[in-house]
Amino acid sequence: MKPLYASLGRAAATILIVVLAIVVALWLWRRYEVDPWTRDGRIRADIVRVTPDVAGLVTQVAVRDNQAVKPGDVLFVVDRPRFELTLAQSDAAIASARATLLQARRESQRDLALGDLVAAETHEQNVARVATAAAALAQARSTRATAALNLARTTVRATVHGTVTNLDLHPGDYIAAGTQAMALVDTDSLRVEGYFEETKLGGIHVGDPVVVHLMGEDQALHGRVDSIAAGINDSERTNTSNLLPNVNPTFNWVRLAQRIPVRVKLLRVPKGVQLIVGRTATVTVKPQVAS
Repeated sequence: MKPLYASLGRAAATILIVVLAIVVALWLWRRYEVDPWTRDGRIRADIVRVTPDVAGLVTQVAVRDNQAVKPGDVLFVVDRPRFELTLAQSDAAIASARATLLQARRESQRDLALGDLVAAETHEQNVARVATAAAALAQARSTRATAALNLARTTVRATVHGTVTNLDLHPGDYIAAGTQAMALVDTDSLRVEGYFEETKLGGIHVGDPVVVHLMGEDQALHGRVDSIAAGINDSERTNTSNLLPNVNPTFNWVRLAQRIPVRVKLLRVPKGVQLIVGRTATVTVKPQVAS
């Protein structure tokens, strides 16, 4: 009987090992081929490219690198005297145009009072002179408004809640209009983007709960799927000068799944976790629980 029990024991152990191997293989296959998760995730945010609308010397930098700011905070100031002089010139031009208009109106009213004693041609010239002076005054006022706007925009302010980063601007630097002066990370737009293989998109839906693990952090972040990218670049196709597509004639038998960006809106971030743009993350999408 002992040999029989020993044989049965070995058979049972073999069957158990085979069953465990099958279970583990199925779990691994589902984990890596079916379950929607990826280690290719990043912290991302909108970056405001802060640029001045006017050119000039930088006279003041009111922030330091990695400083948090809110909308309306002064970032830096471009030299104001030149624009103040332009505004003063505009005020003088308005005063001159107003005086010319008043004189033209007085002459026109005087000629109207004289009636037929003044030639019709003179009446027409006076009317035209009044219209020309009124147009000149309107133009001077418009020029003054532009000068006032330019003066106001010598002070560059933050437009979002964010953090100044990689600051390399100093008083005395000359900056041209439209030249990027600094980068401002919009902290209200902080999010996680996971790059999922296209074969796993079937298990991802907008609104699904998401668990995010940042590299180097023990605590998990929680969020939900906010959106799925509508398209990615096709590296096999380029445009030509005649607008016809140029398609790569070669085809690889081994095709790697494309990775599609999935945007995750963060809902709960543990205290002390630093959301730094560019940090890597593991992103796991959980199925929604039916209510």
